[in-house]
Amino acid sequence: MQAERCLHPCRAFMKQRRMGLNDFIQRLATNSYACKHPEVQSILNLSPPQDAELMNTNPSPPPSPSQQINLGPSSNPSAKPSDFHFLKVIGKGSFGKVLLARHRTDDQFYAVKVLQKKAILKKKEEKHIMSERNVLLKNVKHPFLVGLHYSFQTADKLYFILDYINGGELFYHLQRERCFLEPRARFYSAEIASALGYLHSLNIVYRDLKPENILLDSQGHIILTDFGLCKENIEPNGTTSTFCGTPEYLAPEVLHKQPYDRTVDWWCLGAVLYEMLYGLPPFYSRNTAEMYDNILNKPLQLKPNISNAARHLLEGLLQKDRTKRLGCTEDFIEIKNHVFFSPINWDELNAKKITPPFNPNVTGPNDLRHFDPEFTDEPVPSSIGCSPDSALATASIKEAAEAFVGFSYAPSMDSYL
Repeated sequence: MQAERCLHPCRAFMKQRRMGLNDFIQRLATNSYACKHPEVQSILNLSPPQDAELMNTNPSPPPSPSQQINLGPSSNPSAKPSDFHFLKVIGKGSFGKVLLARHRTDDQFYAVKVLQKKAILKKKEEKHIMSERNVLLKNVKHPFLVGLHYSFQTADKLYFILDYINGGELFYHLQRERCFLEPRARFYSAEIASALGYLHSLNIVYRDLKPENILLDSQGHIILTDFGLCKENIEPNGTTSTFCGTPEYLAPEVLHKQPYDRTVDWWCLGAVLYEMLYGLPPFYSRNTAEMYDNILNKPLQLKPNISNAARHLLEGLLQKDRTKRLGCTEDFIEIKNHVFFSPINWDELNAKKITPPFNPNVTGPNDLRHFDPEFTDEPVPSSIGCSPDSALATASIKEAAEAFVGFSYAPSMDSYL
């Protein structure tokens, strides 16, 4: 009970602790003497996975000359940084920033994700970045997935031109309100489930569902974003085994380092629904090792302040055995047919005809009230809107050109018809 009452400090603490813990582990890992100690080895075996926040703290050696990046002329030469007026920083990640930008020609507002190629190559994350781009390309206007308008590159940066969404992270609203009433939680989880079901239909497993990756648009509908950890080409019965995700939301099979399938996303949906209803993730502990042990071994405990339908859904989604988890046989069909979602008309939901339970009440694109001031107070780097000079371009070489081949993208005219 006490843990639930301290949601704000807990969540801030969780974020800081994840970053601090990973930094500590990395320092241990670079000390050969310390690594030989059995207790240190035990800690290293429980180290958190490669989550975007954690990767941001990993120290890396400077790149060798062969890792310098030169992609040459962009394959979409009509797009360039100077096309945009960059207004505000609205987010930060491991490899760059997300900025609110207005196109100088059509005056449209976009979220522009600007990534540093050098940082990506240092951490050998080219595959995740290209995977994100591939998943964005496959998003054929699904109502609850962020859309990619086009992408381009300079010699030192990659640019995603994305839908601008300014209703705030679900995490932000959950922080402010501690938890949601059941009808509101049902609405959000239905829209999230619809987005996951669509990704699964494309043989994509999302793998990193958490409140920070779930945005609200200006009307209050869900928009799923950040596809960097998506795994493509997972057939209905296919599995993968990469250890990745965010500690609080990891499924037991991922922690066990066993092969896992698309049901990992239904576990995460259960974890997010639980957090919406109770204020903290299931099995949560400030002690990461204890939390992992809880996920693996502790029975799910549900307080009696939710409906039987919600209880039954959470028990189905948070089933530790993935072969018995809700969604293991017919995937999204099992979720949408669950009694908890019986009030939902799915056709109306996907057509955005159901009025959201909460309206962010933004006044327009310049209304940044739902963004963290930590980002918006930061000055926009002058380099963001510039193409690198010729000296930088000629100094960069070959290997990186191959790493990002095919990144640039402009939609065909057909996609606008």
